[in-house]
Amino acid sequence: MNTKSVDATDKHVSRRVRMRRLMLGVSQERLGDALGVSFQQVQKYEKGTNRISASRLQQIADVLEVPIAFFFEEIPTTDAKGGAEAHNDASELLATTEGLALARAFTQIRKSKLRQCIVAVVEQLAERE
Repeated sequence: MNTKSVDATDKHVSRRVRMRRLMLGVSQERLGDALGVSFQQVQKYEKGTNRISASRLQQIADVLEVPIAFFFEEIPTTDAKGGAEAHNDASELLATTEGLALARAFTQIRKSKLRQCIVAVVEQLAERE
């Protein structure tokens, strides 16, 4: 087993930490201060470079005001043969600053027809990539 590879569960938990931190508008520095670690350590946790211990995850959950189970919601699964993991595109999107801003702005649009048009435009742009 390659010790450098990031486990799918660790990666998922890391993304959920980042997503929740961004949702609350908490900086990496502020989270680090609350945990007693540097913002660089928070970056390593969020990138999956450093694994998050159970006790540290509990601290993070307390600071970010979520139950520890939040970090395991929508966790990737593997097929019966241990094949490639399924991933949740929405979780990946919300783990980015841009994705979270997009989601917040999109939910403020009240007209259904306008939301449908925006989705159609974005889908066309994605096809061109």
